[in-house]
Amino acid sequence: MIKEWFKSGLPWVWLNAAAVSVCLIMIVSVLGLIAVRGASHFWPAQVVQFAYQDDGGQVQTLIGEHVDSSVTPAVMARANGIKMADNEDTLIQYLVKTGNRDVTGSDFRWIQERHVKSQQTPDDIMVIERREWGNFYGRLTAVKESGKVIASGANANAIALQKLDVTLGLFKDIAHIEKKEIGAVNYDLERLRLKQKKLQLEQQWDAKAQQEVAAEKAAYDKVYNAYQAQLQGLYQKARQDSLLVKTDSGSEVEISLAKVVRLYQPNQMGVFAKIGHYGSKVVEFLTEDPREANTEGGIFPAIFGTVLMVMMMAVMVTPFGVIAAVYLREYAKQGFVTRLIRIAVNNLAGVPSIVYGVFGLGFFVYILGGNIDQLFFPEAAPAPVFGTPGLLWASITLALLTLPVVIVSTEEGLSRIPKSIREGSLALGATKLETLWLTVLPMASPAMMTGLILAVARAAGEVAPLMLVGVVKMAPTLPLDGNFPFLHLDRKFMHLGFHIYDVGFQSPNVEAARPLVYATSLLLVVVILGLNLSAILIRNHLREKYRALEG
Repeated sequence: MIKEWFKSGLPWVWLNAAAVSVCLIMIVSVLGLIAVRGASHFWPAQVVQFAYQDDGGQVQTLIGEHVDSSVTPAVMARANGIKMADNEDTLIQYLVKTGNRDVTGSDFRWIQERHVKSQQTPDDIMVIERREWGNFYGRLTAVKESGKVIASGANANAIALQKLDVTLGLFKDIAHIEKKEIGAVNYDLERLRLKQKKLQLEQQWDAKAQQEVAAEKAAYDKVYNAYQAQLQGLYQKARQDSLLVKTDSGSEVEISLAKVVRLYQPNQMGVFAKIGHYGSKVVEFLTEDPREANTEGGIFPAIFGTVLMVMMMAVMVTPFGVIAAVYLREYAKQGFVTRLIRIAVNNLAGVPSIVYGVFGLGFFVYILGGNIDQLFFPEAAPAPVFGTPGLLWASITLALLTLPVVIVSTEEGLSRIPKSIREGSLALGATKLETLWLTVLPMASPAMMTGLILAVARAAGEVAPLMLVGVVKMAPTLPLDGNFPFLHLDRKFMHLGFHIYDVGFQSPNVEAARPLVYATSLLLVVVILGLNLSAILIRNHLREKYRALEG
């Protein structure tokens, strides 16, 4: 019976089903962990006030968020030099986010559960999110304007929120002037400087050219000085208000509202208030620039850079992959050379991605980019234009990396088209090119889209080659803006994959960065799924359109 059962093939069917089930469970578990940890990062946590007894026997007040817990066996605790009673079997510790890094030197602290005398969640504890130094936890005592107290006690909270709304509005105006207006003026001044140097190199720097350049520069300087004066006024208004906050140790700290991003009291927030807070944090995460060494704020530049790079890569890799596949399947003589080329293409798909990065840095950046700078941008020397890593070289490198996938998928799609389709088209008087362009390629388009889907899935998550050919920790400007030529292929950019690596492994504040790693990983998965779903919908539409012809 057992031999017959094995001969029937059912054991292998069940084995494959079990393997697929295990893989699905593992994938769902990983995605579930990322989703839970990443999505919960934005929910406002309760702030706990601990009465904590230190090693000297004194009881001190400690305020912070209960982030994590750990349970250590007594044997291991004693081995680490921690004194424990004979009747204690385990050591329970709490990780508390205490904030106030500018006061205490660190914003996380481990405390032992056995030394905690009491825990409370007072309603008057305020969380202050700042542009630097992380969160501040304390009790608001007064609001000051131009150094004078204008509100204290119960009225201080409402006045502080009103003042913060005004200050945030001022900073929106400041950001617009700095990034848009002054950024455009600086861009035009740089182009004018390059124009002047080009005229000097071409021996055309005469009196007329000097007058024209001087007039243009004077006009730009006038606009620049006007914006600077406007900025000074806005900064002066934004810096006139401040908060007096009492820490858990009882000392008072003055915090300028210009450094504050958000004020809230989580212990007295209801469900709807927390949902609103959660929504505002998610919107900030998706639309704002990062701050605090990328451990706070948003990741919009990384989202923008990832999507733009993948779209450029797709535009580059698709025509080259299709042309190569068409040549190998439709035009090349099938023989030893063709088989050798196919083996080489298949082997290229297994080359480590970092090798492509090294090749891109050496060939695209240093050779091609360096020669382009010498031929077309000599006035920019010694500063490189295309002779440095940037968006263009990163897109081309990833296009080269994913090219084998598109070639193989397209060639397989071409091979599945019946020979009778080609013969019928030729019999009706069409040329080979017309048959290929109007009949064969449209029917093979679903296979092309399959290759593009696989290429996008791989390229969007690559990090190693991008570290060499264009990605950076913090990009000052986006590759796409309102300045001519609008799309700046020479600029460096941010990427979600590299952002995860940087925050997770290069951050000076590991505990603060950990939740952001999960949130960014979740967003990267969502971005890849979105790009793939778009390609899948197009592929399914094309497949249904040409299904009748295949039949």
